[in-house]
Amino acid sequence: MSTRNASFQQWQALLTNRTKRHRAGEFLVHGVRPISLAVDHGWEIRDLIYPDRQSLSSWARDILERSGARPVAMSPELVAELADKDAAELIAVVALPAAPPLPSSGDPHLLVVVFDRPSAPGNIGTLIRSADAFGAAAVVVTGHAADPYDPKSVRASTGSIFALPVIQADGPDEVLQWASRTGVQLVATDEHGAVEVADHDLTGPTALLIGNETTGLSTAWRSAADVLVRIPITGAASSLNAATAATVVLYEVSRQRSRG
Repeated sequence: MSTRNASFQQWQALLTNRTKRHRAGEFLVHGVRPISLAVDHGWEIRDLIYPDRQSLSSWARDILERSGARPVAMSPELVAELADKDAAELIAVVALPAAPPLPSSGDPHLLVVVFDRPSAPGNIGTLIRSADAFGAAAVVVTGHAADPYDPKSVRASTGSIFALPVIQADGPDEVLQWASRTGVQLVATDEHGAVEVADHDLTGPTALLIGNETTGLSTAWRSAADVLVRIPITGAASSLNAATAATVVLYEVSRQRSRG
């Protein structure tokens, strides 16, 4: 491919246009680790774009062979227009997944993270990465939120988005009904919470509620929470970034559970 034809223009739109991503049912993925994890976890790779007339690494040749994707040789100048901030050897066009269900009940150590109306895709990706690292079964993104499949989110997740179910819900109702059926405790983070996070038992089935970066949790989520926990902090900072706060609490969950 050496011209900005219809396919190129569609792929270019996937970088910035959420509506076109979901209408086409696909998104772009950059980077060795994210592309490798997408292939390893069996995601549908539709196309693999690479610079024409350039030798490829053994990793790229292996991905081209294993993925079953259509190889697309493209002029290096056009590849650069589709590339992430770093130089790209491969760019993957990956199909959006079918909507996954909420985890089934019965796991005494079930852990789900709910992110309420996040506005920054980078924060979504960072939270997905932390949830994956600390053993969560899923991440739920609720309300009017940024797109988990925005390139900034995929990049920030460092590929964990391909290893962990990411569920999108319109609002609290579906999740609250699920929590009621499964007996999952709803633990909300709030800088004015009555209980320090280390003083609350997080060893049982838990849904961790994280609020919007600016406005925090909605009234509906705060009312539904079984407990509001706070992270004790010092210094001039009045609060933590939402994804950072989630990481701290996820570590505390892991710490409590590892101690039995």
